[in-house]
Amino acid sequence: MDFFTTILSPFVWVISWILRAFHDVFTFIGMDPANGWTWTLSIVCLVLVIRAALIPVFVKQIKAQRGMQIIQPEIRKIQQKYKGKTDPLSRQAMVQEQTALYKKHKTNPFSACLPLLIQMPFFFALFNVLSQTSRASGESKPIGALSPDLVKQFDEATIFGAPLSGAFLPQLQGGDLNPSVVVLSIIMILAMIASQFITQKQIMSKNMSEEALQSPFMRQQKIMLYVLPLVFGIGGINFPIGVLIYWTTTNLWTMAQQFIVIRRMPTPGSPAAKALADRRAAKGLPPLNSRGEKIKEDPNAAAKETPPTVQGQRQQPQRKNRKKKR
Repeated sequence: MDFFTTILSPFVWVISWILRAFHDVFTFIGMDPANGWTWTLSIVCLVLVIRAALIPVFVKQIKAQRGMQIIQPEIRKIQQKYKGKTDPLSRQAMVQEQTALYKKHKTNPFSACLPLLIQMPFFFALFNVLSQTSRASGESKPIGALSPDLVKQFDEATIFGAPLSGAFLPQLQGGDLNPSVVVLSIIMILAMIASQFITQKQIMSKNMSEEALQSPFMRQQKIMLYVLPLVFGIGGINFPIGVLIYWTTTNLWTMAQQFIVIRRMPTPGSPAAKALADRRAAKGLPPLNSRGEKIKEDPNAAAKETPPTVQGQRQQPQRKNRKKKR
């Protein structure tokens, strides 16, 4: 057992246990345990469980992205302050000032990568499970929480005539070509690429301010908008169909989740934020602050704004002059 397999071993157990649990549920309600759709629904439910568990992390990611948008002007001031200074002391001072700024606003530029980084072990674990099932056909060898019988069922399960453990590239390299695997793999790869592209495109077109769109970082993001789906598309030709189902489902979840976030909690200064402000104004609702919170009205604000009336000095009543006594 190599080092990579040792690291993935706990995730393989988690993945296989969740798959088996949902497979048992669908079997209990009357579905055929050996049917490919039973295993496909188990994979979809696996995605739902993992992504639901990542919702708190996603919320932190949104807050971090919002915080990064807010402090961008201050970041640029720090960069301009140390522009052209390449000595170690200046570079260290710049990093310290940026770190202090991140702590002050409770944000982190690496928080945006957390959901993807957390998902990757589960993704590779599922890839490992499906790869082992395709190699374990006919063998009485358990994989994680999957018994030998379940491993055999998983290997022989098909949808539209394509086994879930089948992949596009091995089909072309092998002598026994299954057209269903090739066609279904191409469809799933295109769906995976399209969902990922649409998700990133709606972020850039609706949820970023004009100032952020002009930054050098955004130029790199525009390049990655086309490069990253292409990388996943090229890599997808070696993914088993079960992994393509997993990745396409998680991309669809991300796309729907991002749509809700952009509509309800947009980045300040973005077109989505202006649209939200217009919708709230049309409904007579109060505006939101930069953190997406309702602005609380101060009941004493009117009294504070209205200057107190300066009353004139009370005039004492004048008494009539008494007649002088003789």
